[in-house]
Amino acid sequence: MNTSQRKLAEGVLYTDMYELTMAQLYFRMGMHEMNAHFEHFFRNYPDYGSHQAGYCINAGLEWFADWVQEACFGDAEIECLRNQKQRSGKPMFDDDFLGWLRQQCLRDHFTIQAVPEGRVVHPNVPLTVVQGPLALAQIMESSLLNRINFQTLIATKASRVREAGCRRMMIEFGLRRAQDRGGNAGTRAALIGGADFSSNTGISYALGYPAKGTHAHSMVQAFMALGEGELAAFRAYSEVFPDDCLLLVDTINTLESGVPNAIRVFEELKKKGHKPVGIRLDSGDLAHLSIQAARMLNAAGFEDTVILLSNQLDEMVVWQIISQIRDEARKYGLDPEHLIGRLAYGVGTRLVTSRGQGALDGVYKLTALKKNQEWIPAIKVSETPEKIINPGFKNVWRIYNGLNHATADLMGMQDEDPDQMDPLELRHPSDREIRRTISRKDIDHIEPLLADIIKDGRMVYEHPGIDEMRQVRDRDLDRLDSGVKRLVNPHFYHVSLTPRLWQLKRELVEKRGQIR
Repeated sequence: MNTSQRKLAEGVLYTDMYELTMAQLYFRMGMHEMNAHFEHFFRNYPDYGSHQAGYCINAGLEWFADWVQEACFGDAEIECLRNQKQRSGKPMFDDDFLGWLRQQCLRDHFTIQAVPEGRVVHPNVPLTVVQGPLALAQIMESSLLNRINFQTLIATKASRVREAGCRRMMIEFGLRRAQDRGGNAGTRAALIGGADFSSNTGISYALGYPAKGTHAHSMVQAFMALGEGELAAFRAYSEVFPDDCLLLVDTINTLESGVPNAIRVFEELKKKGHKPVGIRLDSGDLAHLSIQAARMLNAAGFEDTVILLSNQLDEMVVWQIISQIRDEARKYGLDPEHLIGRLAYGVGTRLVTSRGQGALDGVYKLTALKKNQEWIPAIKVSETPEKIINPGFKNVWRIYNGLNHATADLMGMQDEDPDQMDPLELRHPSDREIRRTISRKDIDHIEPLLADIIKDGRMVYEHPGIDEMRQVRDRDLDRLDSGVKRLVNPHFYHVSLTPRLWQLKRELVEKRGQIR
């Protein structure tokens, strides 16, 4: 695509066609400027098959807000819609509707609240709350879901890998396997969720981080093809990067060639006053090779050089590597925790593609509509009780117990204040028999989760940097029960409704003949 095509494809028309056809219907019915209240949330944690997430990390909000600021209907966009035809050959969109659209920029019309990026989030809790004209709020849907669902999915995967790896250094390596330019969004999400750095150069610099990388097998192969061998390749690399020398040691034979040659080069660097960084293992039994490589490096006096692992890593593989090291390292005279502490991870394909769960099931639902200055709660009913949405204007709070651990997320009516409720009654969103009561003395504090992002068309939120998001992420994870963070069969985290919201939901369901 050229520049103008890319602008067209990624601007306000970065939406699904049915959003536009609904917008025209609202226009024709005189509903297009009715004030609407939409909520974005996900229904289920990622399930990777053999293992499951018990939490998610919110990400993507800033990129969505940036899109809102730029999303306007100009001549090019209107011309595209004007050329859209129905099957009869008649124009899909009428001139009066297009004339109205031509005056619209999304940034001018909305109030948006959201859970900040980096926060731990849970199913059915609104991550993004959109209030504005019905037709334009509908057009906004696809882009919001595209940006926030994907980055939340990848940030969650990155967090799980980082937790499995004992929060050791992790570098995101996924650009070559990512879905086209989704690689940039994936890198950003990974940096929020758990990666310390990325090999993706351009987006790393744009986000304020140095890109990280060493060399590939092809460099060693090139020297071998010229008859100079692996040692010559390592020496050449060390001469060009004497203070950043991390060598990939498995091109020929890891333990018989790669590690011994790396040690020779490290010794030469040391004599010249340089400190080598470490080695990278990219194939074979990574736990066993880590142990044996550590023995060899230790014997040569390089006890603290990094051992970077790569090759189809994810949270389960990393967990298995660490478990094997804890089982076997002492047999070879090694302290397993010291070895684990010097490990680093290059995580690519399985992170940037979220292997096992390719999408987050985030949805965007109408929960209220304003008519004659009165907000009317809206509900979507379903034969599946868990899919019946929670209606109306809501607030969301996180409840912390006496140990300062997050014990539940609570949704309630906008004018409710759980700080004034004692005891606090929590209702299950879909099962009328399940409820929980918490005495105020057992609560450390109650925290509102939603922040104002755009208010009456004006940006009022200063997006934090990724370092700050990471601090928020770690604080949330540290206050999350360890069972919820389990890699397999995690403990269930409670998301509940206040009695007033539960009653409103029940009344609306019964009114529509869907008594549960």
